[in-house]
Amino acid sequence: MARKFFIGGIVLLVTLVGCSGVQRSHPSYGPPAGTTASRAAIVHSAAKLVGARIVEMDGRRIEYDCAGVTRAIFLKHGIDLYDSKAPDQRANGVRLIHNHIRQHGSLHQGPAVRPGDLVFFDNTWDFNHDGKANDPLTHVGIVERQDRDGTITFISRVAGAIERYHMNLGLPHVYRTADGKILNDHLRRKDPGDRGTAGYLTGELFAGFGSRTGL
Repeated sequence: MARKFFIGGIVLLVTLVGCSGVQRSHPSYGPPAGTTASRAAIVHSAAKLVGARIVEMDGRRIEYDCAGVTRAIFLKHGIDLYDSKAPDQRANGVRLIHNHIRQHGSLHQGPAVRPGDLVFFDNTWDFNHDGKANDPLTHVGIVERQDRDGTITFISRVAGAIERYHMNLGLPHVYRTADGKILNDHLRRKDPGDRGTAGYLTGELFAGFGSRTGL
C-alpha cells in the first residue's frame, strides 16, 4: 500500500507495506552542537523522504536518481545545486553538484563532517561501460549524522528507494562489526565484468565531502 504526503511543496509517494529492500530504523537524535538551523532543516527534509519512491516539487516530478533527489531537497531550501558558472553540458547530475560546491562552498576529505554536508562517491557503477574502475563522481548523498566511532549516516536514493546508508572511513573495507553494527554499506553491485580494482563498500568508493557556503 502506498500513501502520498506533502512536505513544504514536495510530494512523496511512500510505500508503507511490502517495499523492496531493507528498511533500517534509527533512533531520533537531536542536532549536534554547532549545527545551524538551515543544516538541520535540510537534514529534516531528507529524513522525511526516506522510503519515498516518487518525488515531485511544484507539480513537476523530480528525476528519481541520487542527484535529482539531492537537488530537490536543497531546492526546497532555496539552493539549486545544478547552478554553477560555465557548467559542463555533458556532466551527469553528480558532477554538476560537485561543480556547484567547488564554486559555492568547499570540498574536503573529512574525517569530521556536519549534518547537511554532501558526500560524493566514485565508481558506484561502470558509467563508461569499459569494465574499469575509472568513473569519478557517480553518486551523492546528504550527511545526516556522525557517530562517536566515526560512522557516518547519509541519506540517498540507492536501488529501489531513498534510504539511510553508512560509511566509516577508519575501517573502509569492513561491512559490519562482530556485534552487528554496519560500518559500510554495499554501494556497488558485483558484476562479472568487474576487475580486481573494483570496490563495493561505501568506504572503498568514497570520493570526498562538500560543504555549501551559508549553511
